[in-house]
Amino acid sequence: MSRYRNLSLFLLLAAVWGSAFMAINAGLAYFPPVLFAAIRYDVAGVVMLAYAAYVVDDPVPRGRGEWTLVGVGAVLLIAAYHAFLFIGQTDPEVTSAVASVTVGLSPVLTTVFARAFLPSERLTVLGVAGLLVGLAGAGVLAAPDPANLAAGGTVAKFLVFLAAASFALGSVLTRALDVGMEIETMEAWSMLFGAAIMHVVAVGLGESMAAIVWTTDALLALGYLAVFASGFGYLVYFRLLDRLGPIEINLVSYVAPVFAALSGWLVLDEGLTPNTIAGFLLICCGFLLVKRAAIRDELRRRGVVS
Repeated sequence: MSRYRNLSLFLLLAAVWGSAFMAINAGLAYFPPVLFAAIRYDVAGVVMLAYAAYVVDDPVPRGRGEWTLVGVGAVLLIAAYHAFLFIGQTDPEVTSAVASVTVGLSPVLTTVFARAFLPSERLTVLGVAGLLVGLAGAGVLAAPDPANLAAGGTVAKFLVFLAAASFALGSVLTRALDVGMEIETMEAWSMLFGAAIMHVVAVGLGESMAAIVWTTDALLALGYLAVFASGFGYLVYFRLLDRLGPIEINLVSYVAPVFAALSGWLVLDEGLTPNTIAGFLLICCGFLLVKRAAIRDELRRRGVVS
């Protein structure tokens, strides 16, 4: 039962985070980028702190270890990841699909960081092959133009790459710093401190509240990102991180582009192309390669294979 629950949560997280790239692009029409990310986590942090106060006996971090964990989450998983991502997505060359594909590098980067900080985390040759196949599928889904890879948007794409690296390193370090802290407490305080860091960065970049255009669409984008993609999404992420480890949970970055494409089709009336279908199939094949042992064990348990 726990396997099915984990799979359901995994797919739900991929759907929420995949559609978040579309919401980010929609909101950037009304908000300066880093300020947009900061306000998103102002709201999400307050919501999650209230939730933590409700479900946790002591919702305040205690001791150096817990505050270190909060600091890692605030700097890497919240501030660095979202500041780089939001700034990168302001460039017209970085579409929602391109951003989600670049963030799809997180599982590969996580493997590299895990080898340094978590010796027990390993991938077999077939597992590495699965990651590469999934990444190839994400690339097909984005349909990049090889002639323009080093042209327009190069700096912006590199910023999104830095976002993926920040998230991968943060996920590994939070696992390595296992101090027994409640997920809700860690998430809430990381969001609040991460938002504070981004407000400072926004001021340094000259961003101002006066530049925000408050419309219904702006509020919908902000609300979706703050409540669903941030509050709910990170709660699911950290629960799965604890159960699955950083390599497996970051495979969500491979599945998210599928939902980014589907949400674009449903909400923005974007067509589903042959590249979308081919990319989806490659991503599925990559995921099956990585999870082949768990799938084989489940089939044996059910008597489907011997």
